[in-house]
Amino acid sequence: MKYYLIAGEASGDLHASCLMESLKREDPEAEFRFFGGDQMASVGGTLVKHYRDLAYMGFIPVLLHLPTILRNMRMCKEDIREWQPHAVILIDYPGFNLKIAKYVHSLLTTHHLSHPPKVYYYISPKIWAWKEYRIKNIKRDVDELFSILPFEVDFFEKKHQYPIHYVGNPTKAEVDEFIATAPADNDHFLHRNNLLADKPIIAILCGSRRQEIKDNLPGMLEATRHLTEVYQLVVAGAPAIDHDYYQQFTQGYQVQVLRSGQTYQLLYNASAALVTSGTATLETCMFGVPQVVCYNTKLATLFGFLKRHILSVKYVSLVNLIADREVVTELVADKFSVASIRHELEQVLPDGSRREQMLSDYAEVRRRLGDSNAAEHAASLMYGLLKKE
Repeated sequence: MKYYLIAGEASGDLHASCLMESLKREDPEAEFRFFGGDQMASVGGTLVKHYRDLAYMGFIPVLLHLPTILRNMRMCKEDIREWQPHAVILIDYPGFNLKIAKYVHSLLTTHHLSHPPKVYYYISPKIWAWKEYRIKNIKRDVDELFSILPFEVDFFEKKHQYPIHYVGNPTKAEVDEFIATAPADNDHFLHRNNLLADKPIIAILCGSRRQEIKDNLPGMLEATRHLTEVYQLVVAGAPAIDHDYYQQFTQGYQVQVLRSGQTYQLLYNASAALVTSGTATLETCMFGVPQVVCYNTKLATLFGFLKRHILSVKYVSLVNLIADREVVTELVADKFSVASIRHELEQVLPDGSRREQMLSDYAEVRRRLGDSNAAEHAASLMYGLLKKE
């Protein structure tokens, strides 16, 4: 069968590539076209557009790049219509993907296709945090939704009477698979990055977009400056960001920036981490690395107000959302400062007062995610549903 996938950022690229591998095992005749990244391309198929051309965040960047965004969307719609896949699989990235879902849903009437593609949403939009009204679009335009967060089941099924499939969490399976093979390559990783095996590492994961890096990395570096005699400070390079981009922020600091594609190796070796909100917080948890979540924004005071009074959730990190309590400290918006980062990080370093409790709480997060391999489970369900058509 023919599968068209759309992922708009690095984490989506990883999750989609694992799903594609699983679909190939379920369906040996599987063909792929996709908006995505290098990891999806490594599985096979046709890369139509790289996500680095899609990843704009914030009102001003989106406005400035609006012609490009609209052009990419037209390209995507036309490509789907011409290729006529059996299924369009959307991975997160709701601003773009929900519009594609609406278009695909309309093909039955607007282009008189007797069998338009099925719309499958893998890694559902986080409408429980923001823009809950989008449930109407999802009910109308998405044929099947595959969730990777256990608390989403009650949100969609009980609150909105929309049945979904909880398939397990892909990050857990991806990290466990990596850990099973990491020791064989670990010395090579340290050597090629000029890292010392006997000096502990503080990992800095400062986001996958330029604006996130610009807003967060300077404060993270300043907060850890005093630790360089004891620790190695190492920044995880993001896949869609030029390595040279980091230099403007790292000048004057004793810090190493890794080439992209080495985040898992870094976390495998880290003693503690500073992490921006997103999938990286859950990855850090799965590696058992104590962390502080840091997320600065230009409009910090406004965002802080929105978080307290408008957003539908108490937390921004996946770790705390899954646990339904504060496992990791969140220094978000108006709580973000050099002093607060420094203080909270010292609590989770070896011999810190919060370290052991956090590691214990991580075990509860793992338990709540369950043992299902999300990519394999989702692929099996998708292929089974398509065969019934």
